[in-house]
Amino acid sequence: MTRLTRADLDSLPAYVPGRSLADLTRELGIAEAIKLASNEVPYGPLPGVVEAVTEAMTQSHRYPDMGVLALRDALAARFGVSADRIVTGCGSVALAEILVKATCLPGDEMVYSWRSFEAYPIISAGVGATSVRVPNTAAHGHDLPAMADAITDRTRLVVVCNPNNPTGTAVRKAELDRFLADVPSDVLVVLDEAYRELVTDPDVPDAIDTYAGRPNVVVLRTMSKAWGLAGLRMGYLVAQPEVAAAIRKVLTPFSTSLVAQAAALAALQQEDEVKRRCALVVTERARVTEALRKLNVEVPESQANFVWLPLGDKSAPFGAACEGRGVIVRPFQPDGVRVTIGTPEENDAFLAAAEFALDQLG
Repeated sequence: MTRLTRADLDSLPAYVPGRSLADLTRELGIAEAIKLASNEVPYGPLPGVVEAVTEAMTQSHRYPDMGVLALRDALAARFGVSADRIVTGCGSVALAEILVKATCLPGDEMVYSWRSFEAYPIISAGVGATSVRVPNTAAHGHDLPAMADAITDRTRLVVVCNPNNPTGTAVRKAELDRFLADVPSDVLVVLDEAYRELVTDPDVPDAIDTYAGRPNVVVLRTMSKAWGLAGLRMGYLVAQPEVAAAIRKVLTPFSTSLVAQAAALAALQQEDEVKRRCALVVTERARVTEALRKLNVEVPESQANFVWLPLGDKSAPFGAACEGRGVIVRPFQPDGVRVTIGTPEENDAFLAAAEFALDQLG
């Protein structure tokens, strides 16, 4: 049979979403399972979002504003930058894909830490770029000196996920300053801050405030997590105007939908509520971390809305055991398990499942 697609894609792992709640509920024959696998915030849409989306739907027969002018203006005002420095897209992962497309040709290199966000190798391979994976430190964080050493003449893009998904660890300002000083000026550095609103460590910098003025730095953010728009897919980046203009040239037209724009504008009016919800998550994050450590799991300090259990080869069996108790978590065999922070009741159910699973695994 004649091959119609690229042969190299055969070795590319597919992105694995969190397991379906409905599937597990039906499989176990229970009223409702608990999903703590996809880093969603559990408190529902922000006030005003449903109404804004409902109103926007009355115009759903029209194309959205391709320039996303109102939303870009709102984000520009929020961060004190000019609107020509902002690009929006279908979540921050889609913008990461566009950044690779805008910087890399086949054979060029993209450097990132590993384990980090599982989409990075997929988007790198999508344009025929070479992934350069730099192993995490023993503390499950980025090894920035090793990442700097991994840069070659072929490197076009370096990604720093801060806080890191799935380990939750974060890079502090002093080490990030040193790293950026070591990166050549012709290499684009992407600071992926999908979980920025959950950061409580004062030494972890806000990259828009601290680094967005650098010519070769792009800061990625999403509204899927703290802002509760995971189902509507809204992300944005801040870059220098010339970089942002180049990115828009390869951006999929109309990729920020009508309802996503309306929802994002409404959500941005709810900053106090976002802070309140993030504080609830942070409190539960500390409680879950402490409880897991009492179960002899060496959980690293997280700055995101999830925790990392470095269970190695036991990761997949642990995940299966939790599912058997009606709790969906996210194993990354053979490294560890990522568990989203949910409501107190959901977290209690997970901790009970975790204790059972760990006892079963020995």
